[in-house]
Amino acid sequence: MDVKSYFRKIRDMEASIEDRFLVVISNATVDGGREGIYSEVPRFVACQLAVEGRARLASAEEAEQYRVEQRAACEEFERTREDNRGNASRPGPKPSGKVIRN
Repeated sequence: MDVKSYFRKIRDMEASIEDRFLVVISNATVDGGREGIYSEVPRFVACQLAVEGRARLASAEEAEQYRVEQRAACEEFERTREDNRGNASRPGPKPSGKVIRN
């Protein structure tokens, strides 16, 4: 594929999509790319990956499922971080003040 047609395909695909960020699902590649990895990427990158055959655009249902899972993971992280903040106020071991030289 020559460079002009490569970027024309990307631009054509990009023009047909309204969303700024898209969920893509990776395809297995000969250089070790794993199949089935979900990622949310900017529109240009999503089109680039699709044109190159390294990923496919997720359906609306797949994208929504991914975003729901990401929100749940983020909320769990925030809860864990808040729980651990209380533990951070406990005094830990004090430094000895000794300087170690080799």
